[in-house]
Amino acid sequence: MRAQALPLGIGFACFATSAFGLLPLGAAAADDPEIARGEYLVTMGGCIDCHTLGYFFGKPDSSRFLGGSDVGFEIPGEGVFVGRNITPDKETGIGSWNREQIVTAIQTGQRPDGRMLAPIMPWHAFAQLTKEDAGAIAAFLQSLKPVSHQVPGPFKPGEKVSTFMFRILPPGETAAAAPK
Repeated sequence: MRAQALPLGIGFACFATSAFGLLPLGAAAADDPEIARGEYLVTMGGCIDCHTLGYFFGKPDSSRFLGGSDVGFEIPGEGVFVGRNITPDKETGIGSWNREQIVTAIQTGQRPDGRMLAPIMPWHAFAQLTKEDAGAIAAFLQSLKPVSHQVPGPFKPGEKVSTFMFRILPPGETAAAAPK
């Protein structure tokens, strides 16, 4: 039986945003209600958790806000997946994706190149967003400062991992032994 992937940290996203001052937008969001709505939804949806460098170490890097993580999630039989750069950087982020492609990825899990997003991405939950809310998230992501950060992976099962990772195990499995 395959375990369901759940979004992590949703309850902490709002606290983390205000406590760490992560949102570097300011005036842009205040001037555009759609972008402000997208900012709110990204915050409440926990996107910051998996897509911002340092978040899982308690020190989110606001200069690389949503520029990709430094921690991956291992899913047995699937591999290790690191939260991607979702800023509008054309080389390392989603800067070459148009608004419709971003909305499609958020709501169906399908990337513009036809591949599916990592199983840890909670697109099934985001599929319930209204078209307006999904569009607001896309508008917000496109309004961000591009961050040049190439995220490692994904890593296939058995492949050497170059980043920290969370291991997701089904009930009854044994945690990995400490490295020697």
